[in-house]
Amino acid sequence: MLNIKVSNVFERNYKANTKIIVNQGGSRSGKTYSILQLLIFVKAYEQTDCVFTIVRKTLTALKASAMRDFFEILRAAELYSERNHNKSENTYKLNGNLFEFVGLDQPQKKRGAKRDFLFVNEANELSLEDWVQLSIRTKRQIFLDYNPSMEEHWIYEIVLPRDDCTFIKSTYKDNEAFLDPEQVREIENLIRIDDSYWKIYGLGEMAQVKGSIYSRWQIVDEFPKDCPVVFYGLDFGYTNDPTAFVKIGLKEGELYLQEMIYETNLTNQDIGERFFELGIKRTEEVFADSAEPKSIYEIYKMGFNIKPVLKGPDSIVNGIDVLKRYKLNVCRNSTNLQRELKHYKWKEDMNGKSLNVPIDKFNDLLDATRYGCVMKMGRKRRRMWVGK
Repeated sequence: MLNIKVSNVFERNYKANTKIIVNQGGSRSGKTYSILQLLIFVKAYEQTDCVFTIVRKTLTALKASAMRDFFEILRAAELYSERNHNKSENTYKLNGNLFEFVGLDQPQKKRGAKRDFLFVNEANELSLEDWVQLSIRTKRQIFLDYNPSMEEHWIYEIVLPRDDCTFIKSTYKDNEAFLDPEQVREIENLIRIDDSYWKIYGLGEMAQVKGSIYSRWQIVDEFPKDCPVVFYGLDFGYTNDPTAFVKIGLKEGELYLQEMIYETNLTNQDIGERFFELGIKRTEEVFADSAEPKSIYEIYKMGFNIKPVLKGPDSIVNGIDVLKRYKLNVCRNSTNLQRELKHYKWKEDMNGKSLNVPIDKFNDLLDATRYGCVMKMGRKRRRMWVGK
């Protein structure tokens, strides 16, 4: 094996010899990175002519997470070769093995050919049917990773009780040597913000989130093609927070939401190019965070109908009130938006009583949605303010 720096999460996965290895961990615990290192530097050099499948619920989310880490690891080790990378097929050849990157929003891939090794990234996004279709077609070994669910899930009921399963729990402490102080402070700040967030994302433990802000929402298969009113919301991010872009539709008094972009490190030029790729029409309205006037102007200059939102006192709560008037129909492949809806909650006082102030976490896509809905619908009733 090459001389590489690894965490103890890597070591524990390396020593596991069962067919299934489940990695449950908090934020920044290094579980995804460690599994990828193991596949690249160990498994792919112990044998040839093998197929490695790396999968997530959607291809877009996979490209922004495990797939990006995979190529970062290769480049850091000076193993990347352009000729081995088939970008149109999302595959890479390494030491006579084939790595393929698959989103389960590609149905033909889920029921495709057999593989030798499988890595399911953010496994708790998948349904039991997804798991069955993938696992029965995997010959040798399966790795799963996820942040712990707040609810009953097939991983706990179906996978963990198996005799051929190893369970590995990790936290940011297992990976602290590879984190900068600001990342550590951000995680440890969860202790002060919310106990359940700290348990899930700090300690990597299951916890029940109480006081969810949005309760009237459901999952639907797709965005309706005949939606009479369609517009978009955009929340800018960069390093720590993702850029979040949502397609919003109003039909028969209900809102339909589809996550379009959820990714860090996007420049304004990148965002504009994504708009072109997504087929955003120049006549369609995009409502964006007015705290970024330079960003709005640059995207406007690229030919898009992007507009700043209004802001003012009590704006966030007012915007939430507008959204809560409607039933929310969330597209099945909008996994990050679903996660935010489950986690976004009110602050509580010392006695556990909900305050009328939301916790500023798990709200990137929801802020983008709020921007669009208040500017498009709230302004017709009264002059609404949107907030940060």
